[in-house]
Amino acid sequence: MTLTLIFVILIACPLEFTGAKWTYNGPDGEHNWSSNYPFCGGAFQSPIDFQTQLLRYDPNLPPIQVQNYNLSTNEQLTLSNNGHSVQLSLPSQMYISSFPQRYSAAQLHFHWGSSNLLTGSEHTVNGKRFAGEMHIVHFNSDKYPNISMAVDKHDGLAVLGVFIEIGEFNPAFDKFFKYMNGIKYRDQKIQVAAFNIHALLPARLDEYYRYDGSLTTPPCYPSVLWTVFRRPVTISRKQFMALATALYASNAQESTTVPLHGNYRKPQITDNRVVLVSFKDGLYGILSAESPFQRKQVIQKLLVGDLADLADEGLYQLLPKLGSQPGKDKKLKKSKKEGHWSQATRKEQWSKNKVQSNTGYSSSVGKNTPTPWYMGAFDTAKGICFVSLEENVMHQLDKYHAKGLMVEALREVVFPELNLRSYLHCRSDLDLQTIRKLVQGRSRDEAAELEQSLAEAMLKKMRRQINQHRNPNMKTTIGHPQATVPKDFNSALTYHRPQRAEWED
Repeated sequence: MTLTLIFVILIACPLEFTGAKWTYNGPDGEHNWSSNYPFCGGAFQSPIDFQTQLLRYDPNLPPIQVQNYNLSTNEQLTLSNNGHSVQLSLPSQMYISSFPQRYSAAQLHFHWGSSNLLTGSEHTVNGKRFAGEMHIVHFNSDKYPNISMAVDKHDGLAVLGVFIEIGEFNPAFDKFFKYMNGIKYRDQKIQVAAFNIHALLPARLDEYYRYDGSLTTPPCYPSVLWTVFRRPVTISRKQFMALATALYASNAQESTTVPLHGNYRKPQITDNRVVLVSFKDGLYGILSAESPFQRKQVIQKLLVGDLADLADEGLYQLLPKLGSQPGKDKKLKKSKKEGHWSQATRKEQWSKNKVQSNTGYSSSVGKNTPTPWYMGAFDTAKGICFVSLEENVMHQLDKYHAKGLMVEALREVVFPELNLRSYLHCRSDLDLQTIRKLVQGRSRDEAAELEQSLAEAMLKKMRRQINQHRNPNMKTTIGHPQATVPKDFNSALTYHRPQRAEWED
């Protein structure tokens, strides 16, 4: 069999681990998901903990608007138990109208705790876990014909997340909760009358958290634009118990029944992401999001600009978490070596990278030159297909008998572009790994000076944290105590990407 034929088979057919068994606990639990689903150990995973220091206020975030959510009772919806959750099918005429592109509804499902542990939301707020969480899943119907085609694309999905607390009885949820006995076992389905889905949402649709993330179940593609509402909805304790005690993750034919509860994934690492919020009240001194234009200027400087000037003046755009404002620290001195390019040199370098894109940016590309990796972040028409990327990486590693490196390889390949895309949309800070990849090929002296300047800036930040740790009454720029700083802060200056054991928790 030729190499070309093997490659065609890999692209056309599902991978050998597609559809592998997974659970939330036990040998097939989330700590082993990445063995069969490598993206589960990769970048930009969900859920996350909405910690106050991650939040950035964005006054341009509009209230969420949905259309055609009030369904006719003459319609029928499919209520099912898929062994992992309760799922309710939704018609695609329902859609979110407050996004630049149309995202049509596909289904909603739930995550919850157990009768002994009344906490089961996936996202948390400063460590607080709610009783449950509802996800209303939408796909980008402007670009993709259905959810199956959209699920592995970087802009494929948008999910509305709703926290659930135990409190007053909720008649909207009872429209289908009362039918739980009809789907007690895995793969059971029943038809229920449609109703007003809008009634499941909280009253305030103008207050929410927004960030780039992933599916919270295998295959964990980082394809989700998350919108999680700040205000929870309530259901009664009896309604919660209908979820927590009446359902099984096993089939009716199995001799041993497996309860379906505790179906939530633990918080994932943030990967330099920030969380945009549409509200400011109650968040003392919260930072505001920078403009996309400012961020594009930073990237332009990294690609073809004067790195020495950027090292002196742009560090707080690169690393906004440093806390100080530009100009408050003494400017770093330029190296005595030639630490900048002449105007002619910059023009020559820019001309080498010249090609038109719909963003006004350029890239190094010709008839025989591949498009640079970072152009995908500027060209919004270019998409990332995660499943084909996964297949191609696996095929490459297989030649070297190195399948065990799949998670690490995917993370190294996928993370920089995801980080850059998210940075340009103000939903991430710029990662040092991405910065280093952007300045590859630049003057060695310039790149070294930028690296040194970043290290010095990080050292200043850590020293401030140590001083604040010694005086816990001091506040950060967002009004909360700083986290504990490692004793050996000098060793922390070396950039550290979490190892597999760290990010699989």
